[in-house]
Parts: sequence; structure tokens; C-alpha cells
Amino acid sequence: MVSRSTPSPWHGRLRPWRAVLAAGSAALAAVALAQPVAPAPAMAAWTQQAQAWVSGEVGRASPGATPLRPVIEVGSLDSRLRLAPCVRVEPYLPAGTRLWGRSRIGLRCVEGPTPWNVFLPVTVRVWGPAWALRHPVPAGTELTQDDVESVEIDWTEGHTPVLAQPQDWVGHTTTRHLLPGQVLRQGMVRAPQVFSAGTQVKVTVQGPGFRLSATGEALSHGHVGQTARVRLPNRRVLSGTVRDADTVEIAL
Repeated sequence: MVSRSTPSPWHGRLRPWRAVLAAGSAALAAVALAQPVAPAPAMAAWTQQAQAWVSGEVGRASPGATPLRPVIEVGSLDSRLRLAPCVRVEPYLPAGTRLWGRSRIGLRCVEGPTPWNVFLPVTVRVWGPAWALRHPVPAGTELTQDDVESVEIDWTEGHTPVLAQPQDWVGHTTTRHLLPGQVLRQGMVRAPQVFSAGTQVKVTVQGPGFRLSATGEALSHGHVGQTARVRLPNRRVLSGTVRDADTVEIAL
């Protein structure tokens, strides 16, 4: 759900996300050890661990300076569970688990008369800035600032990364027809084409301790920042990254 109710929310008015995580992790501790009460050191340790897990997910989702606001909702254990007393409970992430959207955290007794292992449901929502279309945009359209508006969304609602920075989409062309209200995400646009297959381009080859330049023939269309195939004068075919309208850079 796209929210447009709060204008310009990205100037220092966000609730510190660590406080949100701490509250969620404290609830996790209380639920997990409903049978005895969790000692304060354990709750602090779990809070720190939860912060580290979610911080890692947020960092991977937004490696730049985009401000994000994670919010954790902690579920409940099955009320029918009767867990044996445990001196030390260890939280862990099950294999393949990502704390993004609906997920779960594992809790296991590592010091007690009867080992046990349970899963606690959690929902992680990550609110942040995005760009939504103002009107329908046909495939192949070059996007401008007039085509979009700034919105706040839950980044976890989509399966592909959000294009939060204008340089990720301004001047790029749409790969398919887009509808009003759609949020720009990876795969919806591509960098403009700067040369066609058959064009003569400069090829730079970068390796350990050396850098060579040559002229080659493009075997595919070139889009800035994307991969293109080129054939060198010795007939060898290599793939490299398109840097501009004249250059393909190959790293060995």
C-alpha cells in the first residue's frame, strides 16, 4: 500500500529504528521465555542480535544513503506448547531465512534438563522513500521527474529492489507498460542505449598491474552500466561493462 499522507518525511523526523527493534526484541524475549521470565542480560543480548540481523537486511536492501525505518511485529508461540525450564535460550535464524516481510526466528534451549527448539513468527516491515508513477507510461518511454511523485512505502511488499535514487531511473526507458501508482523497482527500466551491435567501440582491458586499450566491434547493443559483448581484432570475444557511448571496460 502506497502512502501519500505525510509530505517530505525524510528530514530527520523518523523514529530511531533501533528503539523499534529493541521494543520488538524485548517482546520476543518475554514470549520466548514465558515459562521462566527472561533475565535482563538475556533480553539485552537478544535485542542486540535482532538489531544485527535486521540491520544486515536493511543494509543489503539500501547500500546507499536512503533512510529506511524498520518496524518489527513479534508474533506468539503456539499456546499449546509446554516448554521445559531452560537456563539459556539461544535465538538463531533458520537456514535460508531472511528477516524481510513475514518470517520467523528460531529459539532453542542450549542449557537445560530437556532440549527444545521452537519458532517464533515475526513480521519485519521496512518503510522508506520511493517513486510512484503519476500516469500510465507505455513501454519504451524515457522517464523524467514529471512522470513520478515521491511516496513512502513498505519496501518488503515487493520482490525486487526499489529504485530509490533518481539516477537509477531518470533518463532510463521503461521495459514494459506501467500503471499509475506503480512503484519503480528494478527490472521496470533500463539504461538508455548508447550504441548498436556492429558499432566500433573502444575496449579497455584492466588486469593486475596493467591496463590495455584496443578497438573492437560491439556484438550486442550497449546500455550504460550493463554488459555488452565485443570482438577484439584477434577475433576473441569478451564481455564487459558499458561505460559510455564509446567505451566498454573489461576486467580480467
